[in-house]
Amino acid sequence: MKGNTLLLAITFYLTAFTAAAQQKTATGAEDRAAWVHMLQHIAWPVIDNLAHNTLQKNMPLEKAPGYNGNVKAVTYLEALGRTLAGVAPWLALPDDATPEGALRKQMRTAALKALTNAADSSSPDFIGFNVPAGQPIVDAAFLAHAFIRAPKALWEPLNARTKQHYINSFKCLRNRAAGYNNWLLFAGLTETFLLDIGEAYDPARIQFAVNKTGEWYVGDGWYSDGPHFSMDYYNSFVIHPMLVDLLKILVRHKKAGNEKYEQAVKHMARYSEYQERIIAPDGTFPAYGRSIPYRSGAFQALAQTALMEQLPHTITPAQVRCALTAMLHKLYDGNQNFDSNNWLVLGFNGHQPTVADTYTSTGSLYMATLAFLPLGLPADNVFWTAPAAPWTSVKIWSGQPVNKDHKITD
Repeated sequence: MKGNTLLLAITFYLTAFTAAAQQKTATGAEDRAAWVHMLQHIAWPVIDNLAHNTLQKNMPLEKAPGYNGNVKAVTYLEALGRTLAGVAPWLALPDDATPEGALRKQMRTAALKALTNAADSSSPDFIGFNVPAGQPIVDAAFLAHAFIRAPKALWEPLNARTKQHYINSFKCLRNRAAGYNNWLLFAGLTETFLLDIGEAYDPARIQFAVNKTGEWYVGDGWYSDGPHFSMDYYNSFVIHPMLVDLLKILVRHKKAGNEKYEQAVKHMARYSEYQERIIAPDGTFPAYGRSIPYRSGAFQALAQTALMEQLPHTITPAQVRCALTAMLHKLYDGNQNFDSNNWLVLGFNGHQPTVADTYTSTGSLYMATLAFLPLGLPADNVFWTAPAAPWTSVKIWSGQPVNKDHKITD
């Protein structure tokens, strides 16, 4: 891409982003431009550095107090898998001649180079999976999720050697056990990806993930994270999105009935109603539970339900767009969540290392991209074209009529 074309694209998006941030009511096009700018701000340092073999040289190694692992063994894989899982639907859109299209093409090209470098054992940024730790089970799944979400953009263009590295790397994780909680879905999703591309897979890991997650459903759109319920965002960080996409592949390969998939979508749609309701009129949301430094990633379930166009009838695409936009502006407009080189810092609203869990490092934070999944909807989709609309908390606190909230039956 010629430098002046890229500069024009960036200038366009910075201008649109500023306009959207300053307006009380932005158009859908302005919201989208702001989302693209924010996603670029978050994801580009990871993707661009890995594409240039400088990720391990330049990415900070900030660790939570009491960090309990070998940070160099896992943090770079965390950054890669988590970043790509969020940007994948956007990169899956076809090329076009718009300024957004220029940015998207640049990021897709860099992402493919990054994946190639990470798989090259002679590269300074080679990322190995077969390290003495359980964490690669987690982030292999996020990387597999990226491939599942954008196969034609991120998997099929890779050369045979690079593909084989990831296939072998996913298979090497079978020598360790996943945690008895949402980790079962990590192991199951990676094996499901292998099934989907025609590789040998472990059906026991898949079935165990599906069966136990189903047993841990507690009702009204909520799953327990293992045998004991935890009030946190893991229903959104992991459980709903990975279970739904895992089951979709199983149905396609006739390994599960469609009714099981539809039930999982129904559960996620109900959970998305809660997510829309907890975004306050000013874009803030409750900082409860573990892993809150993943920030906007807490809304992956709502974002995926919107991407799939499976929102319940009680909430419209426009109000979801506006709620998520307000949340994103609250987190990222002030730049408080980045260091001077645009890397995310440990914290929730600024640099707050004490809120980070003992497994959290810089690479962990890139789950923040998971809120941006609706960018995978084209710009002419109703999610982006409908006029701005108040979301539930805006209606409540301004005295407007609001739909009743009711539980679902299973």
